[in-house]
Amino acid sequence: MNNIWILDDDKSIRWVFEKALGKENLPYKTFSNTNEAINQFNHETPSVIVSDIRMPGESGLTFLTKVKAKFPEIPIIIMTAYSDLDTAVSAFKSGAFEYIAKPFDIDKVIELIRKASSESIKNQDVIQTSEIFPDIIGQAPSMQEVFRSIGRLSQSSATVLLNGESGSGKELIAKAIHKHSQRNDKPFIAINTSAIPKDLLEAELFGHEKGAFTGADSLREGRFEQANDGTLFLDEIGDMPIDLQTRLLRVLSEGKFHRVGGKNSITVNVRVIAATHQNLESYVKEKKFREDLFHRLNVIRIQVPPLRSRIVDIPILAHFFLTSSAKQLNVEPKILSVEVLDYFKNLHWQGNVRQLENVCHWLTVMSPGNTVNISDLPSELRNEPVSTNFDSLSWEEALKKNITNEIIEGTPNIHELFIGIAEKALIEASLVQSKGRKADAANILGIGRNTITRKIRELNIKK
Repeated sequence: MNNIWILDDDKSIRWVFEKALGKENLPYKTFSNTNEAINQFNHETPSVIVSDIRMPGESGLTFLTKVKAKFPEIPIIIMTAYSDLDTAVSAFKSGAFEYIAKPFDIDKVIELIRKASSESIKNQDVIQTSEIFPDIIGQAPSMQEVFRSIGRLSQSSATVLLNGESGSGKELIAKAIHKHSQRNDKPFIAINTSAIPKDLLEAELFGHEKGAFTGADSLREGRFEQANDGTLFLDEIGDMPIDLQTRLLRVLSEGKFHRVGGKNSITVNVRVIAATHQNLESYVKEKKFREDLFHRLNVIRIQVPPLRSRIVDIPILAHFFLTSSAKQLNVEPKILSVEVLDYFKNLHWQGNVRQLENVCHWLTVMSPGNTVNISDLPSELRNEPVSTNFDSLSWEEALKKNITNEIIEGTPNIHELFIGIAEKALIEASLVQSKGRKADAANILGIGRNTITRKIRELNIKK
């Protein structure tokens, strides 16, 4: 674990942290102002930062914003003796991990630091993954499985079929497979088979001889020849015409083909990666796709997940796209508020990662302030329906999603509503466990019998 940084101009506060962290054998450094901490970044990166808000010189909130812009993976806990709603909101909007008011229970703060440190380790795993596959970002289990597949394929030249929705990053996965294969020093050629007219696609794939057809003024190599000894990526293979599927099957089975208008057989050694958003099994049943070609392509299949099933990746993807857009435009990167990040996690993202990238570029150009709020989002995004797919979430994340949905819809008295829901669920579960005995249920929950009796009546719970 890297050092935990404590920033506070109050020497007694620093002393309390030094004693508590030392007792827990947690490495730490303390600073009396933000300038000292900023200078220390030249020498190390902390695992967690605990910072006061009001200090001589730069404020803790300004420090928070600066650090988050360059090191979004570092959890920062904000503390202050002047707690108020505006300050708390500002802290969370700027990306604070947690906000605590002085005076505080040091044991609870140490527990919070451990939780933040665990989060920091998870974020570091994302960075390490990105170093292995620098062009792909993904912490979600579904993306980790994709990474494992790429790793397993590194010593193989097997044909790969990528299944995934439009905009989910299939070409990026194909490039990563090529980059980490034994063909990485040979060409990677990509072609979208649905974007080229049928009459031209054959010549595009296999080339043509001079005079093969009107306009063929010279010999031209096709994509298969260009990709010889390397990788050919055939995107949207499900849209390939049936007659061309027959020619493709022969190349895959024999490694040979003729140019359009040619008589000589050309031999190539090409690794084919095909991709589609279609259900090829259904296409085979409907006679839209050759069954023998399907089996030739479906040697190794990788399912590329849609963005809505990897919501844990949305914050780091958004940060990456915002940083990239800012670099292109030579401006400061925008920062998404907590509300916007929560809203993003609830969207369906029909256009997947490509849509998120486009939104981040739009925000870089159009959002007026440095921090992006809900009101800054493009109108079509604010009107999108939110997702209700909670299957892959923990119960805490699912609860947070539900609360966010109610906030967006303007539901009144949200605190009272969800407290009531939580209390009712707790009491009903404990009554089931105690077979309806109120005294035992109260003991399970750690509350008095009179309390549980009153709550059963108030919440209209049927025993």
